[in-house]
Amino acid sequence: MKAVLITYNQALNEKINTLLDKLSIRGFTQWTDVMGRGSKKGEPHMGTHTWPALNSTILSIVNDDKADVLLNEIEKLNKTTEQQGLRAFVWDIEKTV
Repeated sequence: MKAVLITYNQALNEKINTLLDKLSIRGFTQWTDVMGRGSKKGEPHMGTHTWPALNSTILSIVNDDKADVLLNEIEKLNKTTEQQGLRAFVWDIEKTV
């Protein structure tokens, strides 16, 4: 199993939720009003007057094969919305209860 952490501009909420539904990824935890600054492009998302945008973050635990499909779809979405800010990270899950 894999943990997939997706952090993205809140403007992409609907697109990310639609993507999860399309891939039949039901289980996830979401954090809203997440602040941060990307390491590549885009502007900081700090919820301030100067940098008003904010992010959301989703953590989902999926089967190994589903993680690859999800990352490919996120990569496609990111290419169409590069200035919004969208990143995904994957790591192994050793055990779960």
